[in-house]
Amino acid sequence: MNSFIPEGYKSSLGIYDTQKAIGLLKRIFADRLAAELNLYRVSAPLFVEEKTGLNDDLNGIERPVSFDIANTEKHAQVVQSLAKWKRVALKRYDFYPGKGIYADMNAIRRDEDMDNLHSIYVDQWDWEKVIERKDRNLDYLKSTAFAIVKALCDTQDTMQSIYEQLGKYGKLRREVACITTQELEDMYPNKTPKERENAFAREHGTIFITQIGGALRSGRPHDGRAPDYDDWSLNGDILFWYEPLGCAVELSSMGIRVDAESLDRQLSIAGCDDRRGLMYHNMLLNDELPLTIGGGIGQSRLSILVLDKVHIGEVQASVWDEQTIEVCKKASVMLL
Repeated sequence: MNSFIPEGYKSSLGIYDTQKAIGLLKRIFADRLAAELNLYRVSAPLFVEEKTGLNDDLNGIERPVSFDIANTEKHAQVVQSLAKWKRVALKRYDFYPGKGIYADMNAIRRDEDMDNLHSIYVDQWDWEKVIERKDRNLDYLKSTAFAIVKALCDTQDTMQSIYEQLGKYGKLRREVACITTQELEDMYPNKTPKERENAFAREHGTIFITQIGGALRSGRPHDGRAPDYDDWSLNGDILFWYEPLGCAVELSSMGIRVDAESLDRQLSIAGCDDRRGLMYHNMLLNDELPLTIGGGIGQSRLSILVLDKVHIGEVQASVWDEQTIEVCKKASVMLL
């Protein structure tokens, strides 16, 4: 999908008010998220050493940005997310069940397509929380997703009370409709995964799609997931229907993380047995890391939804392709 600007669109906020509002909503949401999930803010790395296996492989096809470090034998990679780093950090910080961390994560995903919701620059809140084995179930996963949605909606309410111009596209729906990827495929067998998401989100407003990564009865997964952070049977995405773009906006990918058993199984299914010798994977297979739940929440995407924007370039500074630049210029939309 290429970038487009809906006909007649005009930003509710000017360029300076937009920048000011972005900073405010980030502070408000971070506080709400921390309160809902009992999280503490920590500093996070921009890059990790390549040989540790700590970088997130996402769908397994994205190329991380890597570089050598002068006067050392080390090679580093710019993080693609902090999914694995956070779990090691929780062990190092000696956190107990029910307590977790969050961090501002900035990443470069150079293979990302550019459109209204995607750029090569990623900014998100990465969070991770220690849990007990009894919490490794769908009910716990869903209750956590509901708490995140509450924090998101509370943030929007606060921002709309501060900026009277906001709200022309309504409010995010607080009620969450949950569905598994297999149920979604059964419901819309002739649609693509993205079309299924849009159809279900259009009907329900706010949705939580669970069990992403494993093959469905059709033989294909709903979407790709690296085999070594989320348990494919205990993960999910939070999406909101956004009328001005006519599509579902994925705001959060999250999940209960793999334990030794599910990691062993998923590495074999994905054909990634070569990772077993990496530091992170070895620690997991030997039960040396805490059981956790965690995820990422897009900062720029939240800014789009809360600030009534239609393009991610209105709320973040990045590098854009010529099509995006031309479309936004023609519609008098300012790219930061």
